[in-house]
Amino acid sequence: MAKANKSDLVQKDVKLIGKDFGELRKNLVDFSKTYFPNTYNDFNESSPGMMFIEMASYVGDVLSFYTDTQLRESLLTNAEEKANLFNLATTYGYKPKNVCPASVNLDLFHLVPAKGSGVNVKPDFDYALKVASGMKVGSDSNGSVEFTTQFGVDFSVSSSFSPTEVSVYQIDENTNEPIYYLLKKSVKASSGAVKSEQYTFDSPRIYDKIKVTDDKIIKIKSIMDDDNDLWTEVPFLAQDTVFEQIENNEDNSTNLQPYSGETPFLLELKRVPKRFITRFESETELVIQFGAGISSNADEEIIPNPDNVGSSLYENSGDLDQGIDPSNFLYTKTYGVAPSNTTLTVEYLVGNGVEDNVPAKDLTSINSRVFENDNTINLNQDTLRFIQNSLAVTNPEPAVGGRSKESEDEIRNNAMAYFAAQNRTVSREDYIMRCYALPPQFGSVAKAYLVQDYQIETKGNGSFSPHAILPNDPIPTIVETESPNPLALNLYTLGYDKDKKVTQLNPATKNNLKNYLSYYRILTDAVNIKDAYIVNIAMNFDIITLPDYNSNEVLLRCIAALKDFFNIDNWKVNQPINISQVYVLLDKVDGVQTVPRPNSDGEGGLQIFNKFNGNYSPNKYDLKPATRLGIIYPPKDPAIFEVKYPNVDIRGKVVTQSF
Repeated sequence: MAKANKSDLVQKDVKLIGKDFGELRKNLVDFSKTYFPNTYNDFNESSPGMMFIEMASYVGDVLSFYTDTQLRESLLTNAEEKANLFNLATTYGYKPKNVCPASVNLDLFHLVPAKGSGVNVKPDFDYALKVASGMKVGSDSNGSVEFTTQFGVDFSVSSSFSPTEVSVYQIDENTNEPIYYLLKKSVKASSGAVKSEQYTFDSPRIYDKIKVTDDKIIKIKSIMDDDNDLWTEVPFLAQDTVFEQIENNEDNSTNLQPYSGETPFLLELKRVPKRFITRFESETELVIQFGAGISSNADEEIIPNPDNVGSSLYENSGDLDQGIDPSNFLYTKTYGVAPSNTTLTVEYLVGNGVEDNVPAKDLTSINSRVFENDNTINLNQDTLRFIQNSLAVTNPEPAVGGRSKESEDEIRNNAMAYFAAQNRTVSREDYIMRCYALPPQFGSVAKAYLVQDYQIETKGNGSFSPHAILPNDPIPTIVETESPNPLALNLYTLGYDKDKKVTQLNPATKNNLKNYLSYYRILTDAVNIKDAYIVNIAMNFDIITLPDYNSNEVLLRCIAALKDFFNIDNWKVNQPINISQVYVLLDKVDGVQTVPRPNSDGEGGLQIFNKFNGNYSPNKYDLKPATRLGIIYPPKDPAIFEVKYPNVDIRGKVVTQSF
């Protein structure tokens, strides 16, 4: 065996720090001078050797550049290419927004005739209109701006989340009685005009895609196939259920129909095999992707089960140690159906960005509307047409929220924030915010409070038996202790009635809330929806006014300050009452010299007490033992303090200084 030359064993010092053309060229020249001094020593700029050195430096510089660029573009915080930024944000679960629509609250008005006479005169709600969702309203200042209502408007129904305001519009000069009443309701609307395109599909292909190109696209409104089947957008293809809104009537639910006034719609989960996802690949291209279900067989035959997991789709299972074949999962309809032999009609919304933020009272043109009144046969048709033509609309406040595409930094920050939350309810605040986010047509949650569930354990010094206790048997004693249940949460809720007084949620709203939370809660969380307690309170107070102040005016200002302080919007479940804070509030009222403290008998000053039964909550709660160091604590069971009738329950008087 030949021996290796000693010179071949010499380790050469290779520098790895040079990355650009100049550094690479210098390192190669130094390397040649050090290790090949006798082989090549002509380092003139025009020499052939320098040509090869500079070409190698050029290749190294290019490779170094693309290596750095690829690394940078693979990180969300450093990516600069818009396409890469969109793809990375989608990987994090966030969908960048190309154009954001504006939103606005619209006031809708229409006339109804009066019926009856004398003290019995009232609006004839048989003529009250029921306007379907999707009414289009135009702008007076910008003809390209169009808003669409998100919900239907039923003027015949008044509830806490959608009250109907009634006022007299016209009076008969002879009888001095109303002829027409004016009905008013509010509804949310968002900007966006509808465009449509058609796409034809032949044989099915797994994960088929189509692209919608428009620089002002907001979102996909609907996709309909030749069979008039609606395709549903989902966040990811593995999600096979979505929320469905159904009307709360006797046909859909006999048990929950009595609560249709407060909860007009029910929330149900609907399975959707025909579904799709969307994502922006650039600022002008929205990609629509469908599922992988291309088999005509039923899912029960091809979905993975103990007979075919790990094997080819239509063959028998093999050895126990074989790998799992992923094609089992791809060829089922688990990820949705792939369209085939059909034409899809895609409707999408386009907006104008900031131009959609129209000023107040600018949306007054009704471009299209549909009435859904059921029983109009027995009505006077001329009067009905007059009532329908009287429908008017305006926006009392400016439209807000409309904006153009997101910047690169906004996409990065929003994607990272979305990835941290992942649209799930994890913390206590997540659950409470989800309750408040329940769409109002499914009922309204006014107050929510979440605590850990506790299990009651019974312990004793003896044991019970099914037979009677004998005279010589020891009498067992029972001790109840509470231990937290780590897998269950108690969600205490309250709503508003039509007068905005807190009340218990009706069963229909609770059912909707249960279905709504089930979509976001973690699998191991069990949520018990319960009613929080209501403790109604009232108060009497004394004040001493400053000289030269009108005592009655000062007293009215104090009552107004207390009304604002105890406004139910400012109070949460299990929030205590800080009596010192109430004293400071009254002391700050203009014209108040001081608020005297109660005397030795506990009289005078500020007195807060419980009111129950009658028109109040039946819950009786003694506030004196619940007061510690000037703070009134709520009951152990979650409860809320409420001044139900502030005009009656807040009473004050002016007293004189006593010496």
